[in-house]
Amino acid sequence: MTLKTKITLGFVAMLALLLSIGSYAFYTVRQLDLKSRNILKDNLYSVDLGQQMLHGLDALREEPGSAPGLRQLQRGLTREAGNITEPGEREVVDSLTQQLAAYQGDLSRDGRALPPAWRPLRAQTLRMMNLNTAALTRKNTLANHYAEQANRNLILFITVAALLGLGFVASVPEAAVQPLRKLSAALSHATARDFAATIPQESNDEFGQVALAFNKMLSELREFRSSTAAELLTARNRASSIINTLDEGLLVLDESRRVLLANPVMCELLGLPPEKLVGRPASLVRLENDLFQTLTAPLDAPNREQAVAEAPLLTITQRGEEAFYRLAVQDLVSYNEASDKTEFIGQLLTLRNVSDFKKLDQVKSNFLATVSHELKTPLSSINLSLKVLQKDNLPEAERQDITVGIQRETQRLQRLVSELLDVSRLDSGQGIQLNFAPTQLAEVVRFAEATVQAQLANKQLTLQTALPPDLPPVRADVEKTTWVLINLLANAIRYSPAGESIAVRAARAGKFVQVTVQDRGPGIAAEHHDKIFQRFAQLPDKAGYTGGSGLGLSIAREFITTQGGRLWIESELGSGSAFHFTLPVGG
Repeated sequence: MTLKTKITLGFVAMLALLLSIGSYAFYTVRQLDLKSRNILKDNLYSVDLGQQMLHGLDALREEPGSAPGLRQLQRGLTREAGNITEPGEREVVDSLTQQLAAYQGDLSRDGRALPPAWRPLRAQTLRMMNLNTAALTRKNTLANHYAEQANRNLILFITVAALLGLGFVASVPEAAVQPLRKLSAALSHATARDFAATIPQESNDEFGQVALAFNKMLSELREFRSSTAAELLTARNRASSIINTLDEGLLVLDESRRVLLANPVMCELLGLPPEKLVGRPASLVRLENDLFQTLTAPLDAPNREQAVAEAPLLTITQRGEEAFYRLAVQDLVSYNEASDKTEFIGQLLTLRNVSDFKKLDQVKSNFLATVSHELKTPLSSINLSLKVLQKDNLPEAERQDITVGIQRETQRLQRLVSELLDVSRLDSGQGIQLNFAPTQLAEVVRFAEATVQAQLANKQLTLQTALPPDLPPVRADVEKTTWVLINLLANAIRYSPAGESIAVRAARAGKFVQVTVQDRGPGIAAEHHDKIFQRFAQLPDKAGYTGGSGLGLSIAREFITTQGGRLWIESELGSGSAFHFTLPVGG
């Protein structure tokens, strides 16, 4: 049975009770009214007629032949004859009729004397009145008894109706409200994210259908919560991993400037553990940490953007090295759907490590100074040599020496320009154009030796070569490979003391041929082995000479790597340096 049917039946039952009580009350009142009317019509009317007849008899006693009295008696008797309602009343009326006839007969014989029939007339009239009075009393008693019985029955019906009504009042609303209480309790649990509190399905009515739908919704919510929780956990872990692996310091403040988040880099830079930062007001942390005070100082500036833009780089020493950081501040806002407004929810402070840019700027400055020096020295030498050549009395031998010097300085400028062009080509993404062919390294070594022979003689250096006769050819670009070997020999000559020797060796190493250039110079510390292959990198020797442009080794590595080989160094301070490169064997 549905809940609607239950409520409808309850109201129908209440309506039936009301109609029953009303109908019974109406019937009872109607019966009492009828009984009262019958009493008035039958008995009371007869008593009234008896009174009229007695008045007529009284008039006849005063004057036996009184016409009004006689008419009154006859009229009353005639009406009484038409209103006979009680047992025995007919006999009395018949007796009165006979006595009236006797009275009139006696009166016709002697109109002056009171006929003997007067007394029987009076006696029968009184009898008729007494008969109706007794009936009136009896009927009144019966009516009263009926009214009392009706009252008792009505009270009984009202009591039963009240009890049934109270039962309906207690049961029908409870039947409607109890399921709502269960639903409300289940909703409260669901609001508290307890999706296990289902509603027992105890019936097939409307609430049973609601319980079925609600339990199905809870099941789907549990599945959705599980999937959403997994997604949120994954997203949180992903975000946490991203934040924790950032190489930038990250600090988040809420709208009241309370620290919400600080990633490991920021904690390390501030020198504070997370528990000393997260959840604490920024006003307290800045009193304990000078760097934190420096970070948050622009927040109080009248023009925050200008204050942040004009803030100098922060120099922070990390693991014995200076690192440079730039501060950035970003407001955090969120859209509030309730107010349809964008609200301020906090601030994001970041410390970006710009050490590489700072170092690059320094390298650029050093490069410009080096290039200026590299250009100025040969240009000054050429200019001076040209002035000397302008003398007319210059001996031919000296003129020849000056010409050779100008040629040497010009080649030096050409080499520098060529290196710069190679770097520009690599930076523009044009790549290196290679012409691969089977190449005999012995020929490359002989050409490079002839090229640097003048430099060797100038420093009184000797070049020792060790090339196996069965050395296989390599797949390489002859021009680029020769350039690499000449550059390595030039560096070895530059850093080798006068009178020492430089060795060039080659040997097969699996599918490659390895070439080594060994010098006896001051050597390079292990921490600088990778740095020397970076562009514009320069390491001063013991005499403070900074050498060339710092591009040669960077370009040499590019040439070798592009040909499928590798270029590296083995060196220690005070033990000289050995540069190795490999090229693939090719027929």
